[in-house]
Amino acid sequence: MHTNWYQVKIKYQQVIEDDKVKNITEAFLFDAVSYTDAETRGYDYLAGGKPQFELTAITKMKLAEVFIQDNDAEVWFKCRVQYIIFDEKTKQEKKTAVVMLINANSVKEAYEALEQRLGTVEDYIISDINATKILEVIPYEQMDQKRVEQGNFRPLAEVEAEAAQMAQAEPAAPAPAADENETSTEE
Repeated sequence: MHTNWYQVKIKYQQVIEDDKVKNITEAFLFDAVSYTDAETRGYDYLAGGKPQFELTAITKMKLAEVFIQDNDAEVWFKCRVQYIIFDEKTKQEKKTAVVMLINANSVKEAYEALEQRLGTVEDYIISDINATKILEVIPYEQMDQKRVEQGNFRPLAEVEAEAAQMAQAEPAAPAPAADENETSTEE
């Protein structure tokens, strides 16, 4: 499955010391199927934790791979990797550039982690590593899990069992009472 990544930028105001108001701009990266999906996912994800914000830009990022490491690193590095491929027809080496994203604490750590991920299968050159302003990368699965946690979702078997218990607990409908005003014909 091909993954599309969209950088979503938001802007909001924050009060800092001396009651001054500061404009804050933040960038997030969302895995989404379209610009509209990226916008929706951005609002869904950011609505609870940010003050009133304005979504100012959505940019599609052409990324070959996004490596999410479990190292508590908060800096995302944009890495340009050039694969060296030998072209049989022209008998020359060809360089194909791709962009990847990885989180790390330093440029050195990003380089070493990227080198480890790429391995020695193909010839490549890591030509650029630059820090980005991206604060967080939100894969598609992470958003779906957040929706499930926030929603009022329960297993179907649990809902059916609860409905069955409620049906058993309801008292049977009482029989219609005889009207006291009727007179008996038997004498």
